[in-house]
Amino acid sequence: MEKPKRAQQVFTLLVQVGRKTGDGLPEGATGAALMCYASGVDEAEAVRETVAVLKQADLAPLDVTGYGTIDERRAQEHEISQEEEQLMERARAENAVIVAQFTPFFGDEPQPGLD
Repeated sequence: MEKPKRAQQVFTLLVQVGRKTGDGLPEGATGAALMCYASGVDEAEAVRETVAVLKQADLAPLDVTGYGTIDERRAQEHEISQEEEQLMERARAENAVIVAQFTPFFGDEPQPGLD
């Protein structure tokens, strides 16, 4: 008996990466934060796929914080721009991980998150 196929959803993830030889981060950076939109049948799958893609890109993921789907974010009253919605739709349509923002860290700067 075949399992019913679950629909892909898009999750907003904040990934913190450390330094690794060949990572392409700017000189002097201690790491970076990447805001990603990743598709998956659940958040765990989206996290696994995102970490795998970032490792293939020679980045060193250290921590992933999930902010949920677009509906979950709206329920938390996050402001979501039209551009974000378009990137999320692209991630869903392409079953992909989209890096929407890349912020390098220098020294003891505070690390970004969603408000």
